[in-house]
Amino acid sequence: MLKSKTLLIIGFVWPEPKSSAAGSRMMQLIQLFKTDGYEITFASTAQNLEFSQDISVLGVSAITIELNSSTFDDFVKDLNPNIVLFDRFMVEEQFGWRVSESCPNALKILDTEDLHCLRQARQLAIKENREFTLEDLFSDIAKREIASILRCDLSLMVSELEIELLQNQFKISKDLLYYLPIFAERLNEIPAFTERSDFVFIGNFLHEPNWDCVKYLSETIWPLLHKKLPEAKLLIYGAYPSQKVLELHKPKEQFYIMGRADDAFEVVKKAKLVLAPIRFGAGIKGKLLEAMQCGTPSVTSSIGVEAMAGDFVWNGFVKDNANEFVDVAVQLYEDEKLWQQCQENGFEILDKRYKNSLFEKDFIDEINSLLDNLKQHRNNNFFGSILQHHLVSSTKYMSKWIEEKNKK
Repeated sequence: MLKSKTLLIIGFVWPEPKSSAAGSRMMQLIQLFKTDGYEITFASTAQNLEFSQDISVLGVSAITIELNSSTFDDFVKDLNPNIVLFDRFMVEEQFGWRVSESCPNALKILDTEDLHCLRQARQLAIKENREFTLEDLFSDIAKREIASILRCDLSLMVSELEIELLQNQFKISKDLLYYLPIFAERLNEIPAFTERSDFVFIGNFLHEPNWDCVKYLSETIWPLLHKKLPEAKLLIYGAYPSQKVLELHKPKEQFYIMGRADDAFEVVKKAKLVLAPIRFGAGIKGKLLEAMQCGTPSVTSSIGVEAMAGDFVWNGFVKDNANEFVDVAVQLYEDEKLWQQCQENGFEILDKRYKNSLFEKDFIDEINSLLDNLKQHRNNNFFGSILQHHLVSSTKYMSKWIEEKNKK
């Protein structure tokens, strides 16, 4: 075993667990490594925004770093981490080669959040008003993302479907992929059916699928649903709403843009139903996990439920057709017995698929095994070494040129 345990996390942004599932995910990873005794430094080029988590209270050091700057090389050499975790592939592209040069023996982990090439391929299909096909996957962003996965020693995946896709479509070795979902457990105090009212949607508006979903709710779903349940409201919550989101606020039609929720759980557990007709996306959906935690049934799409329930019955309904979506939403909103059964279905999914106790020990064992056998693991991933070599050759000198230019 290692005498010292040092982890460097390079964040795409500073963690905002109250703004997005990605923020919650990052805080869970920090807690996992803290529990195993790691000294953690979190570094990011982003501004430390108003709503970011104060990670210093967890004993985590926070460092601001620069792009295209050799100051990072000095910083990472001095830190000399055992593990470097990249928050999304774009961060690995920017800093991975520097880590490899300065700390060649550090275990490199990529947290994918979701498969970006899958999400963007589905988004393009929606934009072009056609069905998504597997051929859509083979894009320029896929080349970048797959290369990043190959350059890392391990990539953390929240979706079993995406692991299968990477293995079957892109021929990625299973030894480079590790299933680690977002953890979630049911809340202790949950209002009863009779204590709840209205519908709710919640999601960070910096995430394009959320904007598309709210627009679809506004233009297609809610006009139909409002006619059938004119007294019910649809409350739309989410961080960073743009002007185009705010313009959808229509109180006369019971459609409310509420902005950021101070406490997502408080919002969701007061609602009777979560509506999430997600038309494109990837990974697993934090908003639907929150719904299950709050005992709030949901009506969603096949994209929404993807990779979330496994072999268990969903905590509501899954419909892609707008009229069918509305019909089951009305049924679930009015039928207390059905609502309670769906609530129990959600609790079962959480208990069997998302409790942290199901994953913590195996994950740490996997990390320790990789640290002990890193040389052989990398030999088995020779294509990754080739990509690393060519990335350094092509990126290193461009970065140094930018650095010199910035000095002038």
